[in-house]
Amino acid sequence: MRCIQAFGAVVLLLTLFKIFISTLHLVTTYSHKDQPKSLSLQVHDNDVTTQSSEQESFTQPRPVDVLNVSLFEGLTQTIPQNAAYWNRLLYSALRILDQSKLADWSNCRETNQERLQTNVHDVASYPVLLQDFLKGMNCSTSPVLINQPDKCSSSQEDGNNQAFLLFAIKSTPGNFEGRQAVRETWGKERVYQRGLRVRTVFLLGNSPPDGIDLSPMLSLEAKHFRDVLQWDFQESFFNLTLKGNMFLQWTLKECPRVSFVFSGDDDVFVNTPALLRYLKSLQASQASHLYVGHVISTASPIRTPNNKYYIPLSFYDGPYPAYAGGGGFVISGALLQSLYSVSRFIPFFPIDDVYTGMCAKALGVSPEAHPGFQTFDVKEPDRGNVCVHKDLIMVHQRSPVQMKRLWKGINSPLLTC
Repeated sequence: MRCIQAFGAVVLLLTLFKIFISTLHLVTTYSHKDQPKSLSLQVHDNDVTTQSSEQESFTQPRPVDVLNVSLFEGLTQTIPQNAAYWNRLLYSALRILDQSKLADWSNCRETNQERLQTNVHDVASYPVLLQDFLKGMNCSTSPVLINQPDKCSSSQEDGNNQAFLLFAIKSTPGNFEGRQAVRETWGKERVYQRGLRVRTVFLLGNSPPDGIDLSPMLSLEAKHFRDVLQWDFQESFFNLTLKGNMFLQWTLKECPRVSFVFSGDDDVFVNTPALLRYLKSLQASQASHLYVGHVISTASPIRTPNNKYYIPLSFYDGPYPAYAGGGGFVISGALLQSLYSVSRFIPFFPIDDVYTGMCAKALGVSPEAHPGFQTFDVKEPDRGNVCVHKDLIMVHQRSPVQMKRLWKGINSPLLTC
């Protein structure tokens, strides 16, 4: 097994080096195109043209001015107060908040096993990954290993340095092929029609301790593409909530003026021109409170122990608030500060998209359903049909090869639907 892993690492390194050499001229050429004072470059996005123009402004992020229990009323109406551990943590935090004391989950302190056994009688029966989550669920911050502090700045001389859309793509250290497919297709950084600047970052944690150390390759990848963000926590499904929280902190510091954020996985396909058309069609009031995607409105915890989404009754008891599926959704940049503020008082939940729904519910923001977001994919016979994807915004899941084929198809001037 170790030999196979080592061979896989060598293959990955050779692939990365090959792409590094083959794309160096292309990336350099593109960076030169992105520099001039006057930019008028036709690209194959049908009615979407790369050009320099003044970007329209949207409501900028504002902090929650006063945090109080009434702010969380929508959340408490959905989530009952009972004996489940997470429910107790939530209501305990709100009681402290009501007493005008600091209730804050940002203090990174691992919970010891005795404390867990005292509060969760059957914690020993939980899956190992869920037990690990409980031990560190108070840890809402992590050291950054790879940063991109200049991601949302621009060297253009036109004064337009605001990112309109930021793709925040959840990835894992070993999935270079998926990241490269996104870079070459829908996640390629560029300025679209009407000066809509699109930027992309990939969000990573650390490889497991017993896995191959991919740090040298990630360092090379990050320096070349300048789109990798990595933090010092272990990659796992239940750490996606922490990953999302770290991204919020990073965005508020490094990209505070972004108009919209698309949060998604590295195996989704996004029709970027269609997404931009939709976002530009919004009224200012919609744009400033946007939380849109494939909405799951009547979900409840899955109680089957061998299921990926298993949540024990002793940990959480009650329905989930409506939320947008984590495969891909869009949220307004104007909401990011408020979401981060309430996340300091709402205990982390092991399923990241559910947690986002909880924080939005606390703010009184309801997810908006849009038929263009197909988190659970289109009908199987239509998955290879380019015309079916022409007006969709997002589909889940697609392989790197399928991504490239779809992107070429929907942007082809020869396509007739």
